[in-house]
Amino acid sequence: MAEKDFNLHDVVQMKKPHPCGENRWKIIRMGMDIRIKCLGCDHSVMIPRRDFSKKMKKVLEKAES
Repeated sequence: MAEKDFNLHDVVQMKKPHPCGENRWKIIRMGMDIRIKCLGCDHSVMIPRRDFSKKMKKVLEKAES
């Protein structure tokens, strides 16, 4: 399986939507764990990198370099 390419401040789509109904998340911290913020209700979640790679569907918007 190919490694998914994502960076800090990218907007990603997860396989399951957030309970608020939004499915767009912004990556706000990267390390061993990745913190993502829901763009619908601003709730943030910290997920281990391995789980994040499994649950991420695709990158919607790349961060501006």
